Amino acid sequence: MSFHHRDNYLYCEGINVKDLQDAMQDSPFYLYSAAQLRANVAAYADALTGLSARISYAVKANGNLTLLKLLRALGCGATLVSGNELRLALLAGFAPADMVFNGNGKRRDELALAVQHGVTVNIDSEFDLAHIAQAARDANKPVDVLLRVNPDIQPDVHPYVATGMRDSKFGIRAERLPWFLERLRHEPLLHLVGLHCHLGSTIKDVRVFRDAAILMGDLTTAVRGQGFDLRYLNLGGGLGIDYERAGKTPTPHALLDAVRGRLPGDLTLIVEPGRSIVGNAGVLICRVIGVKRNGDKHFIVTDGSMATLIRPSLYGAYHHIDFIEPVDGEPRTFDIVGPVCESADFLGKARILPTPHEGAGLVVYDAGAYGYAMSSSYNLQLRPAEYLVDGERVTQIRRAETFDDVMLAQSTLSVIMPRAESAD
Repeated sequence: MSFHHRDNYLYCEGINVKDLQDAMQDSPFYLYSAAQLRANVAAYADALTGLSARISYAVKANGNLTLLKLLRALGCGATLVSGNELRLALLAGFAPADMVFNGNGKRRDELALAVQHGVTVNIDSEFDLAHIAQAARDANKPVDVLLRVNPDIQPDVHPYVATGMRDSKFGIRAERLPWFLERLRHEPLLHLVGLHCHLGSTIKDVRVFRDAAILMGDLTTAVRGQGFDLRYLNLGGGLGIDYERAGKTPTPHALLDAVRGRLPGDLTLIVEPGRSIVGNAGVLICRVIGVKRNGDKHFIVTDGSMATLIRPSLYGAYHHIDFIEPVDGEPRTFDIVGPVCESADFLGKARILPTPHEGAGLVVYDAGAYGYAMSSSYNLQLRPAEYLVDGERVTQIRRAETFDDVMLAQSTLSVIMPRAESAD
C-alpha cells in the first residue's frame, strides 16, 4: 500500500506525512501517491488484456493538471463533462481523438469547442442532438457521436449517483432509439460510431455491468442491422472502491471478466473509470483544533470540513479516519467535525479513536476522487493545497487558495446596464 503506518506514523510511499505537515505548515491539504495512481491504471490495463479497449479517465473525479498529465502519460484518454474540462484535457496533452464529451446539458459554446477540436460527443437528448447538429453545420465539420442509452438497471447505490435508470436526467430510453436513428439518417455531418451507457457510481456488484453488456450488445447488433457502422461500446465507469476497508470491493479484473465474451467481438470497448483510478491514491490531511463534549456526544473538531470534503455530508459517505502520528489518549467514540457553521459539517461519525492532543495530524483516507473537485469556499473556507509524492520526492501541484484570490474576482466592478436618465 502506498499509504501505510510505520511506528504509528503515516507514510506516503517513502515520506513521513507528519514531517511533511510540519515542514509545509499547510493544513488542511490533499496528498496523492504517484505509485498508487500508476498501480490503479496498470490494474485496468491488465484487466483489458485481449480486448480492443480504451481507458477514458473521468476528469470530473479529479482535474488536477499534474495528475492528468501523469494519467495521459500512462496511456489514458479523457472523459469530459464540460467545455472547461475539455480545455484542461488539451492543456494536459490528451489527443482529441482520445476524448469523449458527456453531459445532459452541454451548452452551445461547449459543443462548438468540441466540434472545433474533433472530440467524440455523446447525444443525451432530443435537444442535445439538435444542438450538436447545429454546431457541426456552423463549423461545416463532421462529428463522431455516441448515443447514451439508459439500460434501466438498478445499480444499488445512493440515488444521487444512480444515472442509468429510465427516469434519470441522463441519457435516453431504449424505446426512443428509433426516433434518434431516423433523425441521424438526415444529419450527414453526424456520424454515429457507437452506443454508451453509465449505470452510476460506487458500484460494488459487477453483475450489473454484465447485465448492461448483454443489453447494450444486443442493442448494438440491432442498430448495426439498420445500416449504422458502430465501432464502439462505451460502458461508462462507476466501479466502487473499498472505503469501508472491508476487502470486498471488486477489482477491474472482476468488472472486465463480467463483460468479456458478452459483446460483439469487433467492437472497441471504452471504460470511463474515475474513482477507481484516483480515489485511493489521495488522502486529506487535517489538524485537530480541539476536543469537546456536549451531553453524551464527544467531538474532534478539525480544520478540515464539508467545504474541504463534502462527500460525508452530501451522501452520508464513509471515509476511514486515523491519526498520522502516535496518539495515546483515552479511547472514546467521536464525531469528527469541521468549523463550518452547519450541523451537517462532519467528516465521520461514531468513530472509536484515542483522544487526541491539540494540533494532532489526522488523515481521511480515499479522498482522491470528488474531494478537491467538489470543494468550495463556503464560510470563506479557502481551498487547500495539493501535493504529490513520487518515491522520496514531494511536489506541490496546487497552492492553497488565498483570501486575495477570492477577492480578486470581486475587485473590478463594472456597470453592465446603466440606469437610463430620467426625462424632465
